[in-house]
Amino acid sequence: MKFGPDNYNHEERCSQGHSSASTIATIEAALSANPDIDSSAIEIRMLGPVVLLEGYITKAADRDKAISLAAMIVGEENVHDRMLSRFPTQ
Repeated sequence: MKFGPDNYNHEERCSQGHSSASTIATIEAALSANPDIDSSAIEIRMLGPVVLLEGYITKAADRDKAISLAAMIVGEENVHDRMLSRFPTQ
């Protein structure tokens, strides 16, 4: 899955006119479209060009997948993980 040209960094893409709302919507859509991630408790916020991934994950692998998807959209240097683990008890 590719989002946007690789020859632009996130700040340059923002200057081309996409808003924080469209960035959040794109990341939310990418997370929702991936059947391997339970993104129901993941919240996405923007702080300038930085994407904050907040909320809860229920599987350790969901953290890496969510970060990876967001990084494909805004670049790895613009993703900050603030998700907490909430693993189901047996």
